Amino acid sequence: MSFLTWAALAVAGLVVAPLVAHLLRRRPPEELPFAATKLVPARTAVAQRRAAIEDRALFAIRVLAVLALAVLGASPFVTCDRLSLAREGGASVALTIVLDDSMSMRVAGAEGQGTRLDRAREAALELVAGLQEGDAVAVVLAGTPPRVALAATTNLEAARAAIEETTQSDRGTDLEGAVDLAGELLGDLQHVDKRVVVLSDLADRGDGPLPAPEGIRLWVPLEELRGARRDCGVIFAERTADRVLVRVACGPGPEGAGEEQDKRRIAIRAGEQTLVEAPFRLAVGVDDLTLRLPDGWVSDHETTALYAVLVQDQDAIAVDDAAPVVAIGGQLQVGVVSDTATSVVATGGPPAVEQAFRALALGVQLRPLSAVPDREGELSALGLLIVDDVPGLTPSQRRELADWVTAGGVVLFTLGPGAAAAPLGSSFEPMLPALVRWSTQAPKGLDLAKDQFFGEAAGGMDDLAAKGRAELDMEQDASPKRLAAWADGASFLLENRMGRGVVYVSTLPFDTELSDLALRPGFLHLLRRLVDTARTLGGVARTPVGAAWSVEGYDEVSVQYLPQKGAPEPVKLPDGPQRRVEVGRAGLYELVLDGNRTTRVASVAEEEVDLTPRPVVAAAGEEALGGVTASVDVSAHVAVFLLLLLFVELGLRAFAPRGARDTGPASSGPASTGSPSSAPPSSLRPSAPPAVGSGDRSAASR
Repeated sequence: MSFLTWAALAVAGLVVAPLVAHLLRRRPPEELPFAATKLVPARTAVAQRRAAIEDRALFAIRVLAVLALAVLGASPFVTCDRLSLAREGGASVALTIVLDDSMSMRVAGAEGQGTRLDRAREAALELVAGLQEGDAVAVVLAGTPPRVALAATTNLEAARAAIEETTQSDRGTDLEGAVDLAGELLGDLQHVDKRVVVLSDLADRGDGPLPAPEGIRLWVPLEELRGARRDCGVIFAERTADRVLVRVACGPGPEGAGEEQDKRRIAIRAGEQTLVEAPFRLAVGVDDLTLRLPDGWVSDHETTALYAVLVQDQDAIAVDDAAPVVAIGGQLQVGVVSDTATSVVATGGPPAVEQAFRALALGVQLRPLSAVPDREGELSALGLLIVDDVPGLTPSQRRELADWVTAGGVVLFTLGPGAAAAPLGSSFEPMLPALVRWSTQAPKGLDLAKDQFFGEAAGGMDDLAAKGRAELDMEQDASPKRLAAWADGASFLLENRMGRGVVYVSTLPFDTELSDLALRPGFLHLLRRLVDTARTLGGVARTPVGAAWSVEGYDEVSVQYLPQKGAPEPVKLPDGPQRRVEVGRAGLYELVLDGNRTTRVASVAEEEVDLTPRPVVAAAGEEALGGVTASVDVSAHVAVFLLLLLFVELGLRAFAPRGARDTGPASSGPASTGSPSSAPPSSLRPSAPPAVGSGDRSAASR
C-alpha cells in the first residue's frame, strides 16, 4: 500500500480520543468545609478514585465512529482489479466465454494466486457479475475436443455454476475450434453486440493470431496468463520384451534458460522401486530413449505396473513428468483385404480406404493384405480388419477369424458381386449366418428416418446412386442388429457381437463403379467409428487425453482411474443412447465391459509442453471491448453506517436516565467516606477519618 493509504488508516489512532474525553468528564469534587470534621483529629489520608469509564455504550459508539472515519478516508486509495466489459450506448451484449481447461493451464501463477485456470475462472466470474438483464452468455471449454459447457442463456446463475464446475484437465488445446464453436452459439441470437472472450494462455502452437468468427468481435484479455515457461514431459512409454521406449518432449521456455535445466534423468519405476535410470540431455523438441529392464525381471513381474518418470529439479507442470508403460504398440494395426482390380479410384492413387484413413489422420498403420489371414499370429497383430467384397472365407479362415473376433477383434465385411459368387465350401459363418445374393436393382439411397449409425454424417446417404446391392437370406435364429436400412427397409449395415468383439456387415462394397458410398461423409464416419470401436475393445492401449472410448452394445460398463499412488477412482459414465467414455486426465484406466477387464492409457499431447503463446492482434485487446478496472467504492456504505451511529447515539441520550444525562461531573460509584448519604457522622471512626474535602457532590450541595 502507498503512503497515502497508510496515512488515511492512521486516522484510526484517534480511537483513543473518546477514551480521553470520557476520562476527563470525571473532575475532582469541590472541597467545602464540614463543621463536624473539626471534632476529629486531623490525619492525612489519600482517597484513591477508580478511573472507570462511564456510559460504555456511548463510548463504544464513538469508537466505531472513529474507525469508520478511518475506513472512509482510506477507501479512495484501496483498489481491486476486476475484469469488466465496455458497453456501447448501454446496449445488451451476447457473450461467449472460451475457458481454456487444457494441461498448459496448470502452470502456477504468482505466489498465492493459484494456477492459470484459477485466474481464468475468476475472470470469467467477474465478467458474469458485470452482465445486466437482457445480456446472453455461453461457456465453451477449449480443451481438445472443444465442448459446450453452457449454451447461450440469460440465466446468469447457470453461467456462474457452469464456470465454477469447470475443472482442470490434461487435454490438448484447440483454440480455433473453440472460437468457431463459440461463434456458432452466438449466430442465432438477436443481439447486435456479439463478442467472444478467450481466457487462455494461447499455448496451442497456432500459426499466426487467433482468427475471429465472421461478424463477431474477439477479445483476448488477461495478458498475465501468457508467457513462456520451461516444461518437459513424458509423452508415452511402450515396452517390448525387456526394453522400454520412452518419448520425452521439452518446450523452449523463456530466453536465457541455463543449460543446467537440460541435464535431467529418466527412470523406470515399479512402485517405489527404481529399476533403471539414465541421464539425457534435451534442450527443445522430442526425443526417444530406450531403456533396458533388469535381466529376468519381466518374467517374474509380468503384471506389475511400470511408470516412466522424469527426474528433474525445475518444471512448470508436474503431472506430465510420469507416464504408465504400455505393453503393446501404440498405433492401431488395420488390415485391409480388397481386390485391387475393383478398389482402384478413377482419379488414380491408392484405394479409397487408404486415402480416407490418410485424410482422417487417426493415427493408424494400414497393412494391405492379399487374403484374409488364417493364422493366429497374423491376426493377433491386428486391431481392425476390413474385408472388401471377397468371395467368401475358407473353413480355416472362418475358424481363426471367429476366434480372433471373440477375443476382442473388430471386422467389417462389405458384400458385393464377389461375395455373392463364393465357391462351394466358402461362406461368412459364423460371423454372418446368411446366404448372400447380388441384385442389380437397388433403391436410390438409405432411409435416414431409421438411421441409428451415421447421425450428422448422413448427408448424401439418401442418394448413393447404387447400381446394385447385396441381399441377405438370414437364418431364422440369427439376430444381428440393424444400424441402417435402405429406403425399402432392407438391411444396409448390420452389427453382430461375438464375445468381446464385433462384426459389421455392409451390403454395399467400396467400389466407386458401383456406388458413391466412398465419396460420402458417411464413409469417413464409418471408418472413424470402426477405429474407435477397435481401440475400445483392445486394439490399442494408448489414446490421447480427450479421445472417446465407445462402449456401445455393452450392458455392464465400469471405468476406474488407476493413479500411480493411491486408491482407484471411479469415472462417471455419460448418460444417453450413445455411450462413450471421455476422460480428461492422463494416466492408466481399467475398463470392465460385461465382465471382461481391459486397460487403457490416456497420454498427454506433445504440444502441451510448449508454453509459448501465439500472437494476438491489436484489435483483440482494444479498450473499447473492456479491460481490467481498479476501484473499490465503499464510501456510501460507510456514510450510511456513520449516519446510523449518529441516530443510535441520539437515542441513547434521549432514553438514558436523568442522572446519566447530567452534563456535570457525577460519580457513578459509591459515595466516599464521610458523606451523609452513605453514613451518619456518628459512624465515623477515628482510626479511619475521612480526608478533608472528600465529600461527594451530594454532600457538598447539602
